[in-house]
Amino acid sequence: MAQASSSIELDVPADEVWKLIGGFGSLPDWLPYIPKSELAEGGRTRHLANPDGCTIIERLMAFDEKGRSYTYHILQAPFPVTDYYSTLKAMELNSDKRSRVVWSGEFTPKGVSDEEASKIFQEIYDNGLKALASHFRK
Repeated sequence: MAQASSSIELDVPADEVWKLIGGFGSLPDWLPYIPKSELAEGGRTRHLANPDGCTIIERLMAFDEKGRSYTYHILQAPFPVTDYYSTLKAMELNSDKRSRVVWSGEFTPKGVSDEEASKIFQEIYDNGLKALASHFRK
């Protein structure tokens, strides 16, 4: 099983960050890689479109409002992996004015090496968290 993980510290309270990223359909609000998200099955699945027009379907596996995290599983995507599970979490740092956001995932590469699969998601997570930081600098 391969992995990827990225984190970023923000000068924004964790509750404020969670208001932006905590909705399962909110990726287009802060992640440029995903311009469109439609919820289905009562909000338990999301149908995403990437800039190339490829469809990504993900299922919400766990949601923790108090802990400011959710875990999801990819059902369909153009990525060379299977058994993909990822968690997005916003945590309060030492003061209530700063936060750390962690985006991590585990997956089984399919037709590529662990390193190649990890690199794909490392770039998505890193670029996504940079975009999140830019959103709060506006």
